[in-house]
Amino acid sequence: MKDKLLKIIDYYGWDKQLKYIHSEYFELDEAILDYENYIDLVDMELNTKTQLKNHIAEEIADVMVMLKQFQYAYNISDKYIEDMMNIKIDRQLDRIKDGEDNG
Repeated sequence: MKDKLLKIIDYYGWDKQLKYIHSEYFELDEAILDYENYIDLVDMELNTKTQLKNHIAEEIADVMVMLKQFQYAYNISDKYIEDMMNIKIDRQLDRIKDGEDNG
């Protein structure tokens, strides 16, 4: 996968891919909003709900493909990203805890 993603970013260029990633973020946001707006409907069909969830999954995949291109282009390991994610998750949980303790 890494070689394929590096080929894509090399072909299109960094500037174009930076612009493109923004459109992918927006499409994910729209897919989530569509789901949340429809989920409030009591008589929503299971098929519609499934389609909306599948659309969210597709948009997450698009964003992840873009993120992976930049991760590989900058030669950042999965381990380093996972470590950073854990630090950020723990920090956010500490903030939540502090808010609960103060509330």
